[in-house]
Amino acid sequence: MGLVYATFELINADDQALARRHVIGEEEIKRMNVNMLVDSGAYMMAINEAIQEYMQLPLQGRKRSVMADGSVIELDFVGPINIIFKNRSSVCRAVVLPGNSEPLMGSIPMEEMDVLIDPKRNELIVNPEHPDMAQLSLKLIGTKRA
Repeated sequence: MGLVYATFELINADDQALARRHVIGEEEIKRMNVNMLVDSGAYMMAINEAIQEYMQLPLQGRKRSVMADGSVIELDFVGPINIIFKNRSSVCRAVVLPGNSEPLMGSIPMEEMDVLIDPKRNELIVNPEHPDMAQLSLKLIGTKRA
């Protein structure tokens, strides 16, 4: 299986909230389509500084992050971001990679959207077992029910 890329619509969720309250117009909501590396080995979504500059997502703090080469660096994390892929969506935060680094989609938002990597077609797909709506797994493990 090679590298898998998919296009996601990213929307500034704070802008959406302001538009719902009629503080800004719908046309002022910052959004963009971004082709991202789909990386099921990463937990979070990662955007780069260019995407952050355009989206103007609020800074929520800093996190230490382990990079693919094993190095550990501190990165800003921002959000909330509404992510849309086909008929699926997720609201999450993202770490901001330096410069024009390649953005990537991690496993946490992928789980919430109920999307899968299809190794035969080498692409991201909506879970065929739940084509109309995402299905979340909320299993209680190791607890007794009353």
